[in-house]
Amino acid sequence: MRPQRNDGDAYEYGYDCEYVEAGASPAPIDKLLVASVARRFYLENQSKVDIAKEFDISRFKVARLLEAAVAHNIVRIDITVPAEIDAPLSQALARRFGLRHAVVVSLTRSEGGAPAPGDTRQADRWLGMAAAQLISEIAAEGDVLGLDGSRAVEALSEAVSRLPSCEVVQLTGVHGPDLANDPAVTAVRRTAAAGGGRALPLYAPFVLPNAPTASILRSQPAIAETLDRFGRVTKAVVGIGAWVAALSPLYDVLTERERETYDSLGACAEMCGHVFDATGNVIPTELNARTISVSAAQLRGVPELIAVSGGPRSAGAVRAVLNSGLLTGVVTDATTARRLLWRDGPDDSPRTRDAYRDASRDAHRDAYVVEKTAT
Repeated sequence: MRPQRNDGDAYEYGYDCEYVEAGASPAPIDKLLVASVARRFYLENQSKVDIAKEFDISRFKVARLLEAAVAHNIVRIDITVPAEIDAPLSQALARRFGLRHAVVVSLTRSEGGAPAPGDTRQADRWLGMAAAQLISEIAAEGDVLGLDGSRAVEALSEAVSRLPSCEVVQLTGVHGPDLANDPAVTAVRRTAAAGGGRALPLYAPFVLPNAPTASILRSQPAIAETLDRFGRVTKAVVGIGAWVAALSPLYDVLTERERETYDSLGACAEMCGHVFDATGNVIPTELNARTISVSAAQLRGVPELIAVSGGPRSAGAVRAVLNSGLLTGVVTDATTARRLLWRDGPDDSPRTRDAYRDASRDAHRDAYVVEKTAT
């Protein structure tokens, strides 16, 4: 069956390869023709011009046939990555908190809907991937890159494929009994290998039973060399955990009495072994002497400190650390970003949904202006 070219304005090409009067109801589509055109375009990468020549039709007709292929389910387009960057939310978050970098990942458009609330591993995977892309873009040769032992950083190390040559330093001790093969150590090695740089792992437990034991370990040559690099870190990626079981590594290793002490002091977030209250203040306790970790003062001296955190209970923890002024960047999920924008106003009062809608609208407008300028 050979299609015919449309020779006049009074007629329109019918998908059944017959002339039909303009304005008449479209005839049933010729599935074989539509499939043939779609196969050449999508699978064989032929241009619309070449397809038009082969079937002796106009390239505009080719475009309509391709639209029909999708509309009639002859061609199904599946996006297998269940996440995407929300640029307007990213811009609104950066503007609200004065950040150099903000990446908001929408996890709701997955196959079969949103991830299960408890599926933090899945969320960490995509947040880690976004963080890997960000650090790949901002890292420069000669940087000293710091990584903590969070799950999000572990995911970053699995996703990063290229980096400039730079040292990669482990910022916190390990959480498991296998010091040499702990995920935190593996993440440092893997990330360093992406740029051919040197890895400086930290073969020491995160929390020690007492301060003297921690002091002895810090003096060991291999550990001391890594600790010495803390003050030279130029860019760092770390996780933020809510002050609850299973979300904060520090919380999980404390006694019930120690947890109650922190609770009474207003603890709501943990980052690199440091506990923050809601206003962003670091809560000092004797526990700092028992941890093998970068200090709060050293974190404050890092020129680019990027936190990665997401999940249903992360908003309060992220807000607390943002209030500390330590961070220059955040990678989080869309739900957390919306909670931060809804509940925080310029005067730290609860932010309304109307205020968030205004911020989101402004972000969409700014993104449109940028796009128009670029084109």
